[in-house]
Amino acid sequence: MIDIVVLGLNHKTADISLRECLAFSADQTEYALERFRAIDAIEEMVMLSTCNRVELIFSSKSQAIATDAAKQCLSELKAIDLAAFDSVLYKYRNEDAVRHVFRVASSLDSMVVGEPQILGQLKNAYRLATIQKTSGVVLNRLMHKTFSVAKRVRTETGIGDHAVSISYAAIELAKKIFGTLEGKRVLLIGAGEMAELAVEHLIRNRCGEIRVANRTLERAIEMARRFRGQAVGLEEISESLIHADIVISSTGASGLVVTRDQVKAVMRPRRNKPIFFIDIAVPRDVDPEINRLSNAYVYDIDDLQGVVDENVQDRQKEACKAERIIDEAVIQFRVWMESLDAVPTIVSIRQKLEAIADGELQKTFHGLSHLTDHDRQAIQKMTQAMINKILHEPTQYLRRNGAMGNMPAQLDVVRKLFHLDPE
Repeated sequence: MIDIVVLGLNHKTADISLRECLAFSADQTEYALERFRAIDAIEEMVMLSTCNRVELIFSSKSQAIATDAAKQCLSELKAIDLAAFDSVLYKYRNEDAVRHVFRVASSLDSMVVGEPQILGQLKNAYRLATIQKTSGVVLNRLMHKTFSVAKRVRTETGIGDHAVSISYAAIELAKKIFGTLEGKRVLLIGAGEMAELAVEHLIRNRCGEIRVANRTLERAIEMARRFRGQAVGLEEISESLIHADIVISSTGASGLVVTRDQVKAVMRPRRNKPIFFIDIAVPRDVDPEINRLSNAYVYDIDDLQGVVDENVQDRQKEACKAERIIDEAVIQFRVWMESLDAVPTIVSIRQKLEAIADGELQKTFHGLSHLTDHDRQAIQKMTQAMINKILHEPTQYLRRNGAMGNMPAQLDVVRKLFHLDPE
């Protein structure tokens, strides 16, 4: 029997200092997938790493062994003693794991309930797994179902209405600090989706000059042109800090992008004018030690929780509707998982052939009214004998290999051939 397992930590179980130690960039994820693939007990694997969670979604026939091996591998990959994070790891199996993945994709488990970014992040995680060939029949089915469930939740509920993104929460925090953002000069570090969303919110709030600093200057220029800002290179951050009132950072860098020494050096030319950093990256871009400097204030992603909480009640009713959709999808997925056993598949094939044969017999008998009951029974017996002979070899094959528990891929093909799981 194959188990589906989710092993991970998120913003509810681990603080940002631990999350950033265990976060994976895209390149690191590719390498990590290779390492996890080498673990015999793990059949398939998808890795999700965002600013708020690191999750291993895998299938295994020996889930306890696979879980221990996955934990140890995670510890080795990040060079962190397992004891340092074992207590904050959560583990879900089978229906609970499927429900968790559906809830994550539908943003019910997000810091910002209803935010749309998590679905794209999960799709990217799945894409990496398919490139690395660590996803197979079980997780392919799970991911495809997950994406359809998330789409249904967004379409059939109002959970996405008035939802705040992390970027929106960051801007709201800035407004709480300044009162108004009108005319405030902003430095954006990073030109990804988070930064793009932040710019849109900033413009709505009539902020002043916007500078965009990015590792790839072309991307910074593209965003700056679109929003009538100014592009600068990462090496120009120090100079840009002299003029900025607000700095929002969201790069995928593995180390600090803004250091305490950098900020300390610009405070004199700034004439000690206050400067606010909102760091929505994990690992963090902005050195928390900057908080120790006079008139310099740093907020990280965990500080946004208070802003987010104000929006939770508005979407609670819609979340209840979403949970019902997810419950229904979990049951459907459980039925499919149970079908990955030889016996239910054999029974389903037989039922389908008998239904087809019965339909054709009834049509034939309707045009042959001269047949006696004896004739009809003889034809029915002959038809049943044909079905039995047709199914004999396939049944023996499925029972022989299905009993070994190594047939999910082949059973999946058989079920598709006979169209046993119509969507």
